[in-house]
Amino acid sequence: MAAYKILMMGASYGSLLASKILFGGHRIHLVCLPAEADLINTEGFRVRLPVRGRKEPVVLDSRKLPGKVTAGGASGVNPNDYDLVGLAMQEPQYRSPGVRELLDAVAKSRVPFMSIMNMPPLPYVKRIPGLNYEALRPAYTDPSVWDNFDPNMITLNSPDPQAIRPPEEKVNVLMVTLPTNFKVAKFESEKSTAILRQLEREIDAVRFDAGDGKIELPVKLRVHASIFVPLAKWAMLLAGNYRCVTRDGMRTAQEAVHSDIATSRSVYNFVNDLCMTLGASPGDLVPFEKYAAAAQSLVRPASAARALNNGAPYIERADKLVQLIARQKGQSHPVVDATVTLVDERLAANRKKAAA
Repeated sequence: MAAYKILMMGASYGSLLASKILFGGHRIHLVCLPAEADLINTEGFRVRLPVRGRKEPVVLDSRKLPGKVTAGGASGVNPNDYDLVGLAMQEPQYRSPGVRELLDAVAKSRVPFMSIMNMPPLPYVKRIPGLNYEALRPAYTDPSVWDNFDPNMITLNSPDPQAIRPPEEKVNVLMVTLPTNFKVAKFESEKSTAILRQLEREIDAVRFDAGDGKIELPVKLRVHASIFVPLAKWAMLLAGNYRCVTRDGMRTAQEAVHSDIATSRSVYNFVNDLCMTLGASPGDLVPFEKYAAAAQSLVRPASAARALNNGAPYIERADKLVQLIARQKGQSHPVVDATVTLVDERLAANRKKAAA
């Protein structure tokens, strides 16, 4: 089996998938902030993973895994040195100095790259036939950062597992709160897809020595033929994540979904129906009941709501992307429209405050 060199842009959420890939003996370089990089280079990173039937989470320590991890800033990185690039930052971060230039170098390198963002990069959306892509650019913080990418070189990995950095811990610690699977669409190229299939097999085969015997770990990688499988996340984002945003603050995802289950179901099914209009089959998507059950354990506000509350001038706008795609298909939903308007207003207030 080949040992791959993988570049992961983003060390927070990126460390979750990295922790699973390291079991296969691969080399991973994480692009992150200097303080994070220093900590990871000296102490590695930790991922706390809840395992069904065990009282305490399993701790994956990157230093004790077969692969090797390094970390550093965005400058001086040559994407041509890597077999695969993962994008695990929030979409607004790709316009920041240094990161923007590295992203453009990735585009020009023609190295296959896999997004692990809630917000699908514009070149991935271009793999969906029949849309006016220019009209979708307003959903992106700076759509020009994606201009040099070839849609054939990109895939999307649905970030279904939920994880947070505990605020009381060092920044190299990640705690998984919902240990579901990553679901990735295959690349256009079979050669690139073969990398994903190898990672999938290796992660499946992991048996971790937890001190009392070897156990199977949750959070697998699942490779799918349909480009629509990662879009199953859209309905979850619109029914849950963005509805954590309130006019004067935020609420948990559990409250957003379950305080008015009929509205949540209506929004969720609207988005799933839109995905089927685009070409998805029902089997590509997740039924509302399954999501609603998972949402019972989402006892924190979603990252978009937390970012807004912390004064962020930009956040990922999957809500706006879905609204704009729906409009192209002659569809709309009043709750989706109200959510987009509310997020627009909260962002405008944050920008005004930042400029004061």
